[in-house]
Amino acid sequence: MSARLLLHACCAPDATVGFERLMRDWHVVGYFFNPNIQPIDEYSKRLSDFLRLGCSMSVEIRTGEYLEQAWLDAIKGLESEPERGKRCDVCYRFRLENTAGLAKREGFDAFATVLTVSPHKNALIINQMGQELSRQMGVDYLDTDLKKQDGFKRSVELSKQLGLYRQRYCGCRYSWR
Repeated sequence: MSARLLLHACCAPDATVGFERLMRDWHVVGYFFNPNIQPIDEYSKRLSDFLRLGCSMSVEIRTGEYLEQAWLDAIKGLESEPERGKRCDVCYRFRLENTAGLAKREGFDAFATVLTVSPHKNALIINQMGQELSRQMGVDYLDTDLKKQDGFKRSVELSKQLGLYRQRYCGCRYSWR
């Protein structure tokens, strides 16, 4: 049996490439934890397609709580930050910390995230956060940069093939601007 990887995902389109690539070497369990996504209708659309993708790719799926108030508390004071600013870093860390905690509690061999498939997100920063949380929590983190080797392009192709909902913004109300 291959090692178990808890893979955080923000949406089905980004998860396509993560699942496709990482399932070659890992027993991947997809994890949807995104209390940053607003409004709740948007959250529901993304979750629904993520569940559908897990079923179509035979990936076990876990869903975290929708902790909107905890997320709002975490980013308090950063609401007017520009996209890719400090608010985003706090948001990435919030979601990665939750993922690492679940991975630790449930005995996963490692955790990772599909956030690195986006050309709008800095994989180096995300991976540094993952490694820091790995040291703090005692569970391995798998560095990824899923946008490499045309990962984002592949996610678009797979999303079209599978009829997945592709959102037009990161997810939080502040990125909607």
